[in-house]
Amino acid sequence: MSTWLDFTEPCFIEDSENAGLWHATGDWTFLQAHRLMALLARSGITVSAIDGKGIERLDATGSHLLLEFIQRLGLQTHDVQLQESHARLMAAVASARLPLPAGVDAGPWYRRVFESTGRWVLNAYRNVLIFLSFLGQTLLSFIESLFNPKHWRVTSVVFHMQSVGLNAVPLVMLLSFMVGAVVAFLGATVLSEFGAELWVVELVGVSFFREFGVLLTAILLAGRTASAFTAQIGSMKSGEELDAIRTMGLDPIELLVLPRLKALLLTLPLLTFLATMAGLLGGMAVCVWHLGISPEMFIGRLQSELSPRHFWIGMSKAPIFAMVIGLIGCLEGFKVKGNAQSVGEHTTSSVVQTISLVILLDAFAAMFFMELDL
Repeated sequence: MSTWLDFTEPCFIEDSENAGLWHATGDWTFLQAHRLMALLARSGITVSAIDGKGIERLDATGSHLLLEFIQRLGLQTHDVQLQESHARLMAAVASARLPLPAGVDAGPWYRRVFESTGRWVLNAYRNVLIFLSFLGQTLLSFIESLFNPKHWRVTSVVFHMQSVGLNAVPLVMLLSFMVGAVVAFLGATVLSEFGAELWVVELVGVSFFREFGVLLTAILLAGRTASAFTAQIGSMKSGEELDAIRTMGLDPIELLVLPRLKALLLTLPLLTFLATMAGLLGGMAVCVWHLGISPEMFIGRLQSELSPRHFWIGMSKAPIFAMVIGLIGCLEGFKVKGNAQSVGEHTTSSVVQTISLVILLDAFAAMFFMELDL
């Protein structure tokens, strides 16, 4: 039985009867590479065809060296006669040596626009399907946990309520106060031309009751909380902690997603209320110091001129925005591939998606309530 240790020395000799025809014999393998390189380095020879049917063994190294040799001689692969099995190997090595194909012409600019638009639409469609699937899994886990008090994770919910809600109170109230002051000042600047400065009270009240209170809060939490959720869960995935959780027979959605989602559902309406009150205080401060409207008049006009429905319309959006922020923040964390770069990319993606979707939903809600004349 022969082995690779039993080799035949490669030879490359000229045919005595046919000028220009050379015969290759022996083993053309990696073990004989140094002999082959010395053999093929011969110069001053004229070769028009090569008969390689006498080659006993041929591997990728021998094929590569033979291709280099015939290329140096200006020959083509069809000028080399080989055994059928060796010819297939030679063809495979030759195809692997081919240069990469040149880039395909993308065509006119409108074709590229349509192509990129199609890719964007397809990617958005896939993301919507993934989001709906994740929403279904979360709702299913939430319903199952309702009937099992052991799975309520009260400690985790309270911890996230502090992290999401209590720690965000100063920032939310400060920003809302400043925005309320800006809205009142700009409104007073415009309305003063018509002698209607008193209507600044209604302007500030309606804007914060219906829109700014919940919208500012949701945008702040989208940047502050959604990014934190994505980074936390993404870091756990990159550290293979999610695999460990599944190995222990636990549900990552029940353990990681539901406590965060419950904390957002409980705290976002409260933060919305505080943001609305802070915005009204900012508007009242401008009215008192700039327009000469007393606090009693400001509060009395709010009570007399504004219907409570404006407040409840704004508050009704808070749970929806909380669901969007929590689900997207956690979903992007589960999408992390396992490295630090992926964590950063999906953290950025979660912030962009939540802020965009919150503003989009708020616009649809405004049109919906306007059509209902509310």
